[in-house]
Amino acid sequence: MDDNKLKLILAALGGLVFSLIFILLAFVLPLKDDSVNTNLKAKQTLEEISKGIKEGKHRPPPKEKY
Repeated sequence: MDDNKLKLILAALGGLVFSLIFILLAFVLPLKDDSVNTNLKAKQTLEEISKGIKEGKHRPPPKEKY
């Protein structure tokens, strides 16, 4: 086989593998990070509950007996 043909085939296969890797990564990796938003929402919710308990709007849950 001619060296030029072999180089062409190897370059095409390399490009195909390279592009498939990036296509797979696009499907696997998340688009945005929700962990920061989730932590912030949880903190705000806990602050609201705490404030409500202090003001008497919410009653704390009953203590569990073991």
